[in-house]
Amino acid sequence: MDAKVEFLFDFGSPNAYFCHKVIPAIEARTGVRFEYVPILLGGLFKLANNRSPMEAFAGIPHKMAYDRLEIARFVKKHGLTAFRMNPHFPVNTLKIMRGACAAQQLGVLAPYVDAVYAAMWEQQLNMADDAVIAEALQRAGLDAAALIATSQLPEVKERLLQNTQSAHERGAFGSPTFFVNGEIWFGKDRLREVEDEIVRLKA
Repeated sequence: MDAKVEFLFDFGSPNAYFCHKVIPAIEARTGVRFEYVPILLGGLFKLANNRSPMEAFAGIPHKMAYDRLEIARFVKKHGLTAFRMNPHFPVNTLKIMRGACAAQQLGVLAPYVDAVYAAMWEQQLNMADDAVIAEALQRAGLDAAALIATSQLPEVKERLLQNTQSAHERGAFGSPTFFVNGEIWFGKDRLREVEDEIVRLKA
């Protein structure tokens, strides 16, 4: 049986960045490509009555400390030495998520995702700022003007809204979320189970 694997992502989530960095190895091992689906995490939080971990667990210092420990372990395990916490976090990602839908329309989603994730979680840039966004895209060899103009088209804005609404209707409440043939998995700590399910379906 073929496996359809969807990765619902928002650049504002460091855990989604971690998944993005590990996905290529899973694709290489399984021979299955992940479909990247841009969503707006802030919008999904509202629909799902959810809050970011920083907000939800702000009063539980041991939980926050454990989350930092888990990040350090994941970074070490996968050799993600370029990772840097973004000093502007949390970043309003509306512009860059619309940009992801624009990149999809223009056929440059993969290099766009690489460039924006690097800008957010390696170069520590404020990716809510128009000038910073344009410079980061241009530096990555992308047509920043075309991407920004396309991101303002009504149908592109609508696609991001629809992706987010659909994610909620399918049971998603945050990012990173995965669907493997329609079955939901949440979080970077479920990547092994996602891979196991892909292998099972292929067998």
